[in-house]
Amino acid sequence: MIDSFAFKDRYSIDDLLHIMQCLRAPGGCPWDAAQTHESIKKNLIEETYEVIEAINKQDKELLLEELGDLLLQVVFHTEMENEQGGFTFDDVCNGVCQKLVERHPHVFGTVHAETAEDALSSWDNVKVAKKGQKKGSAPMLTVPRELPALMRADKIQSKAKKVGFDWPDVSGALDKLEEETAELKEAIAAGDPAQISMELGDLLFSAVNVSRFVDCDAEQALTASSDKFIARFQRLEALAAERGLELEQMSLTEMDKLWDEIK
Repeated sequence: MIDSFAFKDRYSIDDLLHIMQCLRAPGGCPWDAAQTHESIKKNLIEETYEVIEAINKQDKELLLEELGDLLLQVVFHTEMENEQGGFTFDDVCNGVCQKLVERHPHVFGTVHAETAEDALSSWDNVKVAKKGQKKGSAPMLTVPRELPALMRADKIQSKAKKVGFDWPDVSGALDKLEEETAELKEAIAAGDPAQISMELGDLLFSAVNVSRFVDCDAEQALTASSDKFIARFQRLEALAAERGLELEQMSLTEMDKLWDEIK
């Protein structure tokens, strides 16, 4: 046991930092001490999605817990850098505070923002000036490749829109979707795996473009469709069981008939 640790009824952020130091220190936890940025980076992604799950469920107790788990990941990565003389938790806090003040001149400066859109525009202008970004493709290159693909596509398309590279209305996006569907069919007919992959990607990219025009989040829409499919499949199973049927023994045509019934 770490001799310097004091048990409390309620802990603070300073205690969290100290606990992490204890876990990583000699005599602490062998697993925690062995971790690196690379070895636990997937945990950061998992904890982020668990926060989203708590928000979607509107479960405040779960949200409290998951936000703590997400904060733990930040502290974990920061302590690794602290040990190597890289940066400290105070440096992380200072960096985000500096960014918030700099990018809110409509709050901490003289810029005027009447609406949420004005505020967002102000943020983007400061961001571009701060990073010395040029217009065109430069802002697109700042969109992390590691984002979920649909989300990344949406952000890239939004960057293109800011320089006027966008359809005037949804009809152009829908026409492009049909065009990409036809090209995918041609690639499948040709049997070229590389071409099929490319055309499928183009089709998905075009679908995201449509989602922007109708103010529909592509990630959420696809999640909802997946949920709907699972729910319908469960009803399909139940209906088959009621009629003494097993899905594994049924033909696709038979299952399609039941599927049409439950729709």
